[in-house]
Amino acid sequence: MVFLPSDSSFWSAFSNQAAIQVEITPTQGEISVGESKFFLCEVVGDAKDIDWYAPSGEKILPNRPDIFVSRSDETTSTLTIYHANVDSAGIYKCVAKNGDKEAQATVQVKIFQKITFESAPSPQEFSEGDDAEIVCDVISSPPPTLIWKHKGSKIQFAKDVRFKILDNGHLQIRSIKKTDEGMYNCEARVMARGEIDFRMIKVVVNVLPTIRARQSEVNATADVGSSALLACDADGFPEPTVTWAHNNVVLETGDKYSLNEDGSELVIKDVAKVDEGEYTCIAKNKAGEKAEEVSLNVFVQPKITYLNNQTAAEFDEQVTLTCEASGDPTPTISWSFENRVFAEGQQSLDRNIVVRSHARVSSLTLKNVQFTYAGQYLCTAGNSIGQDDQHMYLEVRYSPKIQGPVATYTWEGNAANISCEVEAHPGASVLWFRDGLQLPSANMTNTKIYNTPTASHLEVTPDSQYEFGSYNCTATNAMGTESKEFLLIQADVPSSPEIQGVEPFSSTAVVVFGEPDSMGGVPIIRYRVEWRLPGQQWTGREYDADDATSRITIAGLKPETTYEVKMSAINGKGESESCPASTFKTEPVLGEPSAPKLEVKVQKGGNSLKVNWIKQDDGGSPIMYYLVRYKARHASHWKPEIRIPNASEYVVLSGLDWNTEYEVHVVAVNQQGKSEPGTVSFRTATEPTTVPDAVDGGSGLGTGAIVGILIVVFFLLLVGVDVTCYFLNKCGLLMCIAVNFCGKAGPGAKSKDIEEGKAAFTKDESKEPIVEVRTEEEPVPNQEGGGPTEPNETTPLTEPDGKTVKDDSTKGETEVKNATAEVKTVPSEAPQANGNESKA
Repeated sequence: MVFLPSDSSFWSAFSNQAAIQVEITPTQGEISVGESKFFLCEVVGDAKDIDWYAPSGEKILPNRPDIFVSRSDETTSTLTIYHANVDSAGIYKCVAKNGDKEAQATVQVKIFQKITFESAPSPQEFSEGDDAEIVCDVISSPPPTLIWKHKGSKIQFAKDVRFKILDNGHLQIRSIKKTDEGMYNCEARVMARGEIDFRMIKVVVNVLPTIRARQSEVNATADVGSSALLACDADGFPEPTVTWAHNNVVLETGDKYSLNEDGSELVIKDVAKVDEGEYTCIAKNKAGEKAEEVSLNVFVQPKITYLNNQTAAEFDEQVTLTCEASGDPTPTISWSFENRVFAEGQQSLDRNIVVRSHARVSSLTLKNVQFTYAGQYLCTAGNSIGQDDQHMYLEVRYSPKIQGPVATYTWEGNAANISCEVEAHPGASVLWFRDGLQLPSANMTNTKIYNTPTASHLEVTPDSQYEFGSYNCTATNAMGTESKEFLLIQADVPSSPEIQGVEPFSSTAVVVFGEPDSMGGVPIIRYRVEWRLPGQQWTGREYDADDATSRITIAGLKPETTYEVKMSAINGKGESESCPASTFKTEPVLGEPSAPKLEVKVQKGGNSLKVNWIKQDDGGSPIMYYLVRYKARHASHWKPEIRIPNASEYVVLSGLDWNTEYEVHVVAVNQQGKSEPGTVSFRTATEPTTVPDAVDGGSGLGTGAIVGILIVVFFLLLVGVDVTCYFLNKCGLLMCIAVNFCGKAGPGAKSKDIEEGKAAFTKDESKEPIVEVRTEEEPVPNQEGGGPTEPNETTPLTEPDGKTVKDDSTKGETEVKNATAEVKTVPSEAPQANGNESKA
């Protein structure tokens, strides 16, 4: 806007233009607050003085700080307004004088405020849910019009009532959300000047932390060196910091506590009972803080704190055992003695044993004390965490108690021990008497006394009827004395056993019998069994007796033949009379033997098995040999058949595959033919893992030494095989040298069959393992079965004079009689012969 001189100034200048004229440049006088501007007053004509006057009418003096007047030459003067403010507005006048001549001009100066943002900070932060007020303080003259924009668009206040422009121009957002976050544009406009300006304000919405404990309660055990982990997960914006407090003390990483990087996990080391309580997890950010409590429950394993040994005397009114224990939860205390357990409130049927508990103390009261109460008592304190056991000993002092069998049986010339077993505390001294006289005495020189800590034994060797009768044992200690009479009774021979039945077979028979009604006072030690053809002499044999003996096998009988059999029992006194003879008839020859019964036993190593067999009915003809064959269950072909001597009772199969199911068949062969195969299946063990030798501290051989030893062994093995081939089969390197260089034919191979019990090898073209057979002398047990199974023939036969009877078919085979054969398979690449052929 341009301001012209007022009418009075114009006409004054016009009337005096012949003399002096004044003109102010620029003619416009608009200044923005804070800006500076100058005005030039030019005079036409001679002027001695040129002065400027403020709107107040005061003459503006030179060198004012805000308004400066300077005269450049005789015709011009400059008015400069520095950093204008609203007080600088008004009409300024320039007056030129020369004597009585005067001229003036005025200019009206207007001061305006351009758009100015006094306060529009960025970013501005608020908490979610608060009524946010976004500050944008802007001034101008005239006052500006404010427009708010968000995400590039003008905010539609009518559509979202949460948004509102306050009287001061600030933008209010009620219950601000995280989605309201972003850049806001505060735009100011002055329509009169077409002026516009804006500020971008970043609005950040902080979210109050949320916090969640992973476990509201954590259990730990004290005094076992364990740690407890307390954890909480916090969320919010900005990401909150997490701290832990206990008893209003903030916890920090150290010897007792450790925190992970974000503070969400607190580890309490070496938990003790004092660590129990509430722990506060605190999450804090700019929006505020939240806290969550986590309870640490510290349990304590039971520990028995008091338990002492006690002493009482028999027949005391009562004795009380006390056991105290600590722990959390409070432990339950129980007592046990031998195989009996006593808990709170329990008592024995006779009401002599009562248990009472209070808090952490339990008492076991024993009324009317008996000597049997003495011994070790166990106090057990247990809770959900564990238990503690401790023993105490109750010592009961009591007078002697004499025990032991009253009657002892013997016979003249046979020493017998009469045992007086004494229980006493303190220990008792024991004396023996006969007819009031202390033993040993001059009248009874055939007695001896042997004492042990718990018994006294009187050894009597009677040589007449006088030594049989009553003997007195008297025991004495500080608590009292007790006596007891013992009887030494003349023993008798047993009564006859009763034959209950005979189970005949073709060449054997099983005699089933019941023990004698009277043992004669002493145990049966043997049974005598005698059998014969009617009208001929008896053949007998004695068999050792035990508690389970009720079946005895007799062998060497003829098929389809009638026999008589009788029995007698033998004890230390002598032999009973024979029971009445029973008659039976053997079965006819059945032909082939029955299938052997097989049993398997794993040998040391895991891939070796011992297969035992029990011979059944031989069919009336002696077993000549056994045929053994086996194979892996998944294999289609059997291993080469192995022939085992008739006296052998087992075979050992070695070098088997690990963790493999095998099937074994054993066939018994007599002159009539072969039995059905006895079969058994088994699985070998899993191959053990090889444990490497220790690296340090060992004294094992080096790899080079081991390789050298293996080479030497392999060389010696080759030499041994070559020598064997030379002498046995007329082949090999030595044979080649002998024939080609010495002109000698090797020694002939032995053609006779292998002697039973010696080494034999079975070979075939399938490169199957070499089988080694060897025999071992073993006693042959008497077979006792529960059914009509044919007994074996390993029981020696006896003639009437008691000598062993040998079957003709076994002549020449005494080397393998009662021997067992062991067969081991060894993997080999050597060529093998076919079938059941063998070479020695």
